[in-house]
Amino acid sequence: MPIPRPDPLQARGLKLSHLRLMAALLETGQIGQAAEGLGITQPAASRLLAEVERIAGRPVHRRTGRGMALTEVGLALARRAARVQAELMDAARDLAEVGSGQSGHVRIGAVTGAAMELVLPALRAARLTLPQITAEVVVAPSDLLAQQLLSGRIDFALARRPAGPDRALIDETRLAAEPVALIARRDHPLDRPGPIAAADLMAQDWVMPPRDSILTRTVLDRLSRLGLPEPPQRLSTASFLLTLALIQQSNAIAPVATAVVDAFTRAPDAPYIRLPADLGIEVEPFGLLTRSGATLPPAAERLAAMIRDGAIHT
Repeated sequence: MPIPRPDPLQARGLKLSHLRLMAALLETGQIGQAAEGLGITQPAASRLLAEVERIAGRPVHRRTGRGMALTEVGLALARRAARVQAELMDAARDLAEVGSGQSGHVRIGAVTGAAMELVLPALRAARLTLPQITAEVVVAPSDLLAQQLLSGRIDFALARRPAGPDRALIDETRLAAEPVALIARRDHPLDRPGPIAAADLMAQDWVMPPRDSILTRTVLDRLSRLGLPEPPQRLSTASFLLTLALIQQSNAIAPVATAVVDAFTRAPDAPYIRLPADLGIEVEPFGLLTRSGATLPPAAERLAAMIRDGAIHT
């Protein structure tokens, strides 16, 4: 059997220490912070960076007024370096966990609706069938989850695949679309029998994430298609906790994933209600995201399979 030849970068002297530095620079954007995170001095980090540029044969960073920025070549290498780091962490976990996936710790990322509709039921089932598996769940917007996935902070995410160069580094299994409903406090002026006129909805203050979020873009696009104006919006926040607090203490209403609205309005004495107004708002489908070509650790694969099955039967 022929002996595998090292790739050109390895042949030129690329080491794990170089990859660790590039991954740290991708995360921090500052050589001082990267050095601190790696437990080395800044001069040592600068020497490693110079070695990377010699090995790459092209500049991987440039000076800016605020410090430094990675070049296009540097970004490409740093993204790969981050993936290598994540794969090595997963390999260590594979050695530590039982190969059957009966035990281990799983880190899951999810947008709010998917967390309520798919992750929680899977974790409830896992408590009975896989009692030795522990889990932590990060609930955040899709773009932040994609960053955490690529950096190895989470094993997989229930989110939307990002646009741009990171898209090619992520595999996706489509799961479900995310319908949106309107939530308000109990005894809200619109909490009354009969249909709600669009004009009455537009008279209320709406709480939504920032305008560049997919939820807000989807809501505003749908209202425009219906010939409705943009609703008043005195507060913009991505915090679901703050959204709940505001609608409970005012007449504001909020568009939220239907699965989340149902979870918070299901009890007869719940402090929130689902307004009987279907505007046909539906956010584009989310999927189960993994690092491209990566193999999930055994415990993470078991939970991911349970979530996929749950999506099929939802």
